[in-house]
Amino acid sequence: MERGSGIIMHIASLPGEYGIGTFGKEAYKFADFLKNSGQKYWQILPLGQTSYGDSPYQSFSAFAGNPYFIDFDMLEEDGLLNKNDYSEINFGTNPECIDYGLLFNEKMKVLKIAYENFKQKESVEFKTFQKEEASWLEDYALFMAVKAKFDLKSFQNWTDDIRLRKEKSIIEYKKQLFNEINYWSFLQYEFFKQWKKLKSYINKLEIKIIGDIPIYVAEDSADLWSNPKVFLLNENTLKPLKVAGCPPDAFSATGQLWGNPIYNWKYLEETGYLWWINRIKQSLKLYDVLRIDHFRGFEAYWTVPYGEKTAMNGAWVNGPEMKLFEAIRKELGDVNIIAEDLGLLTKETISFRKKTGFPGMKVLAFAFSGESGNPYLPHNYEKNCVAYTGTHDNDTARGWIETTGSKQEIKNAIEYLNLTEEEGYNWGLIRGIWGSVSNTSIALMQDFLNLGNKARINFPSTMENNWCWRAKKGVFTNELAKKIYRLTKIYGRCE
Repeated sequence: MERGSGIIMHIASLPGEYGIGTFGKEAYKFADFLKNSGQKYWQILPLGQTSYGDSPYQSFSAFAGNPYFIDFDMLEEDGLLNKNDYSEINFGTNPECIDYGLLFNEKMKVLKIAYENFKQKESVEFKTFQKEEASWLEDYALFMAVKAKFDLKSFQNWTDDIRLRKEKSIIEYKKQLFNEINYWSFLQYEFFKQWKKLKSYINKLEIKIIGDIPIYVAEDSADLWSNPKVFLLNENTLKPLKVAGCPPDAFSATGQLWGNPIYNWKYLEETGYLWWINRIKQSLKLYDVLRIDHFRGFEAYWTVPYGEKTAMNGAWVNGPEMKLFEAIRKELGDVNIIAEDLGLLTKETISFRKKTGFPGMKVLAFAFSGESGNPYLPHNYEKNCVAYTGTHDNDTARGWIETTGSKQEIKNAIEYLNLTEEEGYNWGLIRGIWGSVSNTSIALMQDFLNLGNKARINFPSTMENNWCWRAKKGVFTNELAKKIYRLTKIYGRCE
């Protein structure tokens, strides 16, 4: 990656009228803001369809997009909605916070109206889309249609005939739910149509999209239901044999139990890693650069027996390492990947990441323990890394200063970066990574806006009040863009 910088801004967090950020006019305005700020990258969180808990890292499909991001006004321009179909609906009373309960009930009703209007039209483009994306779309649309029939229950609680994908039942449900299946296919058609248009606009501004890929998929997903051999499952019940997590450490005495199914790497190797190759290929339709979450899991991963209440009784298992990425490179060529290599890293993990050639991550919030050899201090960076003030899982810069950083850490940061209240501590922290040797530096939009932890997007290991933050309308000003541009130009990141 060439020397440059970027901003993390989730699509859901964009301002707008209808409850959540979309691919509409505010996204185009933000792209213009990035251009005026001298930025080369827009980093977003996963675009997948969120499930229980609303986390973009727990999706019903590793291939499908989130219908919430479909813009109503663009559907209206295409003649699929009338303004009065959606303009008077209550999508939430707080413009700075997403109300997912309201969204689920109200947005999907409006999208159903758009579908009913779409059915009256003959669309060659839609049929072409269905044909081109059939390898994942058919199973995904059927999965969502059957889920609706079973009152949104996990597929593990469906009747055995369809849960275990008996051929006769698959045929019967496809007939019975034809209209509902077409509805979910239509939503994906509109998602990709609108995103492709937006991404084309962004790329013409010479800005690249950095997209996030969770390493694991959700248990209740079309991926597991339609590709059970890809995962370590009980063949008779389709329940996972093992699930993912992290072992006990200084942060958690019982470890972290994520609960995601573990991959059957033996089967994947026997099939030439085809499922993963297809996943990367699909992701490249959405993003220019792929940030793969929990990258160390490809070297070694923590497995816990299914049904455990904590992650304590687990074990480390070796991952596929270079075999997977050699297969991807052979099939797709060189792919721009950022390795999320945070956390406690072994020599083996560090060596593996270096073999891939992918840049790792440096988070400034972890830098100020007081040791000059701390790898997150800017003077220890290498060019082939991506430096962050923080990620979606961290405090904002202001939040770290105000609530989380210890007095000694903050003192160390002030001394190391010559932070001053006059400049603004947030700007001093951004300056710290913008001025580093790292090829790429990225900060949260919340840090440029100097927002505290009320604007934090995620608190790991908690279920409430996550993924909700939205920016106020009008905060992406020309004055702010000019200030970011000056800093970016000083440190040679917009040449």
